[in-house]
Amino acid sequence: MRDAPNLNVIIKGNGAKDCNIEMIDYSKLKEEYGKISEQLAVESALKDRGKYQKLAKRFSFLEKIINLLNSRDDYLKEKEHLDDVLANPKEVEEFKNLAREELVKVKDQINSLEEEVEDRLFEQDEPEGDVLIEIRAAAGGEESALFAASLFKMYSKYIEKKGWSLEVLSSHATDIKGFKEIIFSVKGQGAYSNLKFESGVHRVQRVPDTEASGRIHTSTVTVAVLIEPKEVELKLGPEDLKIDTYRAGGAGGQHVNRTDSAVRMTHLPTGIVVCCQDERSQLKNREKALKILKLRILDKMEREQSNKITNARRVQIGTGERSEKIRTYNFPERRITDHRINFTLYRLEQVLEGDLDELIKTLIHEERKKLYELKGLV
Repeated sequence: MRDAPNLNVIIKGNGAKDCNIEMIDYSKLKEEYGKISEQLAVESALKDRGKYQKLAKRFSFLEKIINLLNSRDDYLKEKEHLDDVLANPKEVEEFKNLAREELVKVKDQINSLEEEVEDRLFEQDEPEGDVLIEIRAAAGGEESALFAASLFKMYSKYIEKKGWSLEVLSSHATDIKGFKEIIFSVKGQGAYSNLKFESGVHRVQRVPDTEASGRIHTSTVTVAVLIEPKEVELKLGPEDLKIDTYRAGGAGGQHVNRTDSAVRMTHLPTGIVVCCQDERSQLKNREKALKILKLRILDKMEREQSNKITNARRVQIGTGERSEKIRTYNFPERRITDHRINFTLYRLEQVLEGDLDELIKTLIHEERKKLYELKGLV
């Protein structure tokens, strides 16, 4: 978990939301907005360009939140009026019924606006860069590879619903349409904040199509979610790389046997090798191989800099053993259980079709609750 964001707010312990997360004292945000507005209005602020740009950036960020809060305040006034109507003994019952219906809508609008403010406060600390996701078959052989393909389909549909973009960087398919491994990148605002919770061992319990006796098998798939390293974080010179091209093999159409489009990229100082043959174009395969190579090198650098097992991938996925699961997908019971927060849904089919919002929102709320506690604000 990353460090708690710099909220600059106080938390009220009123537990108003369904998830029982303490609400933010929005008056502190308005107070900060007013102070920065006054600072920017002073002519002397322009003398320190760096400070001015920092204030202007914060002002722009707060202004969007204040606009949301102003809308919320309008709904709060409307709610107060409706409460008065319902509390008035002289008001006719028919009018009270209309007020009750409207009050439900107003409360939903208030909650929605407050959730959007909370999302913006946390997403400002999201690390920059594309998200890289690695899905690998672990325990369970072909059944594990098939479920790796199911998870990729699930994430693909979720990403599409969110309006983010997805690009497959590398994949190793099996003969029965599973994946031994698939690596892809995701671009989009809020992608990391949502997808980071998927890191770990995913356990599936179901009867494989090849199982004649109907016995339930347990398999695992590992998922790692990382931020793609930037050029400033890792620079590779031509002298550091050995690049070989060859004809691609396996599934993919006749073109794979006609051109030397596949790329094998070796980082000479470390000996790390990456192969990519998914694209028809050698240039595109080079670009994808370089992305993965940078990720692997950065991963190695992080391990070497620490005596602890802090490697991003290993911390996230462990060894892939069944006992290390973060989540279980139980097909006979149509159940998904996230073991980190002891949260269960009986909507397996919908989740596998990309309907992850309820699960991820619950994880986000639990994380924020812990962050509030870490800051001593609860």
